[in-house]
Amino acid sequence: MTGGVMNPLYPVSSAFASSSSSSSSANQMTTTPLTSNLLSYKFTRTKIIQRKCGKLGGGRSRFPLNLHFRICCQSQLGRFVTSGGNMFMRLTVSCVKKPMLKTEEMQIRRYSPFLESSLTTGNGALSCDEWKAVPDIWRSSAEKFGDRVAVVDPHHSPPSQMTYKQLEEEILNFAEGLRVIGVMPEEKLALFADNSCRWLVADQGIMATGAINVVRGSRSSAEELLHIYNHSESVALAVDSPEMFNKIAEKFCSKAAMKFVILLWGEKSSLACDGLERMPVFNYKEIVDLGRESRRSLFDSHDATSEIAILFAGQHFQYEAISPEDVATLVYTSGTTGNPKGVMLTHQNLLHQIKSFWDILPAEVGDRFLSMLPTWHAYERACEYFIFTGGVEQVYTTIRNLKGSIQRLAMCFTRRLDLTLDMPGAKNGIEKQFSSSSLLRKLMALAFLRVSLTYMELKRIYEGKCLTKNRKQTSHLVSMLEWLWARSIAMILWPVHMLAKKVVYSKIHSAIGVSKAGISGGGSLPVHVDKFFEAIGVKVQNGYGLTEASPVVACRRPTCNVLGSIGHPIQHTEVKIVDSETNEVLPPGSKGIVKVRGPQVMRGYYKNPWATKQVIDEDGWLSTGDLGWIAPHHSIGRGRRCGGMVVLEGRAKDTIVLSSGENVEPVELEEAALRSSLIQQIVVVGQDQRRLGAIIVPNKEEVLQAAKELSMVDANSADLCKEKMTSLLYKELRKWTSKSSFQIGPILVVDEPFTIESGLMTPTLKIRRDQVVAHYREQIVNLFKSNPWSLRKGKRISSSSSQKGNEPIKLHGNAGRRD
Repeated sequence: MTGGVMNPLYPVSSAFASSSSSSSSANQMTTTPLTSNLLSYKFTRTKIIQRKCGKLGGGRSRFPLNLHFRICCQSQLGRFVTSGGNMFMRLTVSCVKKPMLKTEEMQIRRYSPFLESSLTTGNGALSCDEWKAVPDIWRSSAEKFGDRVAVVDPHHSPPSQMTYKQLEEEILNFAEGLRVIGVMPEEKLALFADNSCRWLVADQGIMATGAINVVRGSRSSAEELLHIYNHSESVALAVDSPEMFNKIAEKFCSKAAMKFVILLWGEKSSLACDGLERMPVFNYKEIVDLGRESRRSLFDSHDATSEIAILFAGQHFQYEAISPEDVATLVYTSGTTGNPKGVMLTHQNLLHQIKSFWDILPAEVGDRFLSMLPTWHAYERACEYFIFTGGVEQVYTTIRNLKGSIQRLAMCFTRRLDLTLDMPGAKNGIEKQFSSSSLLRKLMALAFLRVSLTYMELKRIYEGKCLTKNRKQTSHLVSMLEWLWARSIAMILWPVHMLAKKVVYSKIHSAIGVSKAGISGGGSLPVHVDKFFEAIGVKVQNGYGLTEASPVVACRRPTCNVLGSIGHPIQHTEVKIVDSETNEVLPPGSKGIVKVRGPQVMRGYYKNPWATKQVIDEDGWLSTGDLGWIAPHHSIGRGRRCGGMVVLEGRAKDTIVLSSGENVEPVELEEAALRSSLIQQIVVVGQDQRRLGAIIVPNKEEVLQAAKELSMVDANSADLCKEKMTSLLYKELRKWTSKSSFQIGPILVVDEPFTIESGLMTPTLKIRRDQVVAHYREQIVNLFKSNPWSLRKGKRISSSSSQKGNEPIKLHGNAGRRD
C-alpha cells in the first residue's frame, strides 16, 4: 500500500488512507494497522487518497464522524526510520474541522510576494523585490530598522514593545497561525477591536494570508457590528477583549455564523459561555504559537532529503502571489446618512497612500508618533502603515491616558481624526489656562498672542500664502507696495513674536507634546483654530480624504502650508470642481462638487453596485459629495503660492434650503459657534423654514462660570435655570456668528450630549445630523412655531449703531441672510 502526505503546515481534509493490501515487492510494505495515534508512514509522490474517519485504534482515539484530520510531524520532521530500503517518518494525527477536498485537488496558498519571498524561493512561487501587497512593507522595514523599536503599547496587559524585526516575525507567525486553523484566501474575517499593537498584527496577518479583514471599533453598537458582520459575509471573528465579546455575544451567537473566535487581549475564561460550547476559541498567543511551530516545520523541510523537501515544499499546494488589485480590507462608512456601506479597498489603494505620504510628512528614523482611537479608520490606518516604512516609533494610547502619555513622551508628530486628537479642544484648553492664570500673566499672554496673530497674518501676505477666489490678478505696482508694507510691519513685530515663543509658547509646546507637526484630517479644520496654532508656532498640516479614496486626496505640504486650504492633491491624483446640476467643470474660484480620480479610489461598495454607480462614473471620477473650490493661479500678489490649492466649504447633503430658496451651509455657522467655550456641540437646523435655528449642547461648567461673572446668579450658586442659560447662550451665539452671512434665530438647549451610544454620533465622532433632527423633530417643530427670539412684529430696524453704514439687517436671526 502506498500513500501521500500533505504539507503539515496547513489544514487539509485528509492526508492518508490505510489498506490491508500487501505486495511481494521488496520496495513495498504491508501497511501497519492504525492501533496508535503514532504511526509509520511511507513518503512517496503519489495521489492523495482521501477518506472520512470514524475512530482509530479500537476506540482508544475517537473522532466524530465526518471529521477529517491532517498529519502533523513530530519533532520537526527530524525523526526518520528506514525499512526495506525505504524512508519513513513518525507522525502524529491531529483533528481539524475542514470541508473535505476533492481527490487530487490542489490547495491554494496565497502569500505576500516580497514579505515571504525567502520562504517561497524554489517552490515554483513568484518572488518579488518590490511591494505588491501591504504586508510586503514589513520585510523592507525589518531589513532597514531591525533592532529599532517599532511599537510601544504600555496600556494593555501585558504591556508590549517590539522591534521592527520582532514585529515582522509576529505578523508572519500570526498569518501562519490563521492558515493552520483553516483561514482560506479571500475569506472575510471581522476584526472588531481598538487601537493596539495586536490590532496591527492581526490586521497585517489577515492580509498576508490573502484573506480580507472587515474592521470596526468596540464603541459601535452590537446591532451595527452584527449588520457589518453579516453583510460582509465574514466567517469568523477577531475581537478586542472578553468584555467586548460578552457585549455582543447574545446577538452574534444567535444571528451570526462563526467558525471560530480569536481574542486579542484577555483570557478565554472571562468569556460568557452561552453559545460557545461547540465553537473554537483561540487567544492571541495560541494563534502566534501555532504559526511559529508551523513555520519552523516548513523551514526544517527544506533541510530534509530532496524527495521529502519537494513534497513538503508545496507539491500539493498551488502558490499564488497576492495581486495589487486584490481586495485587502472592507471598511464600512460611518453611516451618517443611513446604514454603513462596505468600501472595498485594494492593496494598490493602500500602497499608493504609503508611497505618497513621503511628500507630506517629514518623518525621520527615530521619530515618535502618538496613535489614538480609532486605528481601523482609513486615515489613521494609512498613516500608521506609512510611518512604519520610515523607522518611526509608534506609541499607542487612549483618550483617558493621553495626558500622561504626552507628559512621559516627547512626540514628534500627532494625528487628529475629527475629535480623536481635538485641535479645537486643545485650543480651548490652552485659552482656559490663560484665563485661570493671574491677571498679569493673562494680560501678557493675550497681548503676545494678539501680536503673533498679526505678525503671522502679515507674513502670509508677503509670502504669497493668502487664499483668494478672484481670478483677476493685481497689478505689479499694487503687489509690490503690499509686499513692502507687510514686510515692514512684520519686521517691527518680529522681536515681540520671538519673545513670546520663548516665554509663553515653548511651555505650550511642552504641554501638548508636539515638536514637529500636528496632522489634521477626517474633517475641515476651523480657520480660527488654524490661525491660533500657527501663531504659537505649532505647524498643523490639514489634509482631506474619505474612506472611498483610501482615504487621502489632498494635504498641505510642510513647505507650503496655506491656512484655510487642504493643500494640493497628492501624487497621481486629479481633482476637479463640477456644477451640482449640470456636472460641468467649473473654473478656478467657483464653488461646486469636488470630484476625485486616482489610484486610491476604491473598487466599489461591497454587494452594492447601484450605490457604486452613484458615486463613481464611467471615467473613474469619484463624487465626494463635498463642496469646494480650487484657488486660481497668480504669478504675483498675496495669492501667488496658492494656485491649485483645494478649499472645502461643507457637505452638499448638509445644505439647508430655506423657504425663500436660499442655500445655507451650516458648517460655517457651526464652526464659528464652537469658538465659544460655552458651546460643547451644535447642529444648525431650518430646512424649509423662513429662518435658521440651532440645537445646542452647552458646556454647563463654563456657562455657570460665565453667569457668575455677569452677576446673573450668586457666586455660590451650583445651578442655572434653563431660561437664563438659553439667554446667555443666545448672546454668545450672536457674538461668534455676527460676521457670518446668515444668522441663527431660535435655539433649543438640550442637556444630553450627542454620543455614539445614543446613535447621534458615528464611531469616528461625526455628528449624525439626520439622526439629531429626527430625534428632536417634535421640539424643532415647536421651536419654529413659538420662536421666542424673533423680532417683534417682524419689523426691521436700522443697524447703524452696530454696523458700518446704513445697511438694514434682520436681528435675532429672523429670515437668516443679511438684506
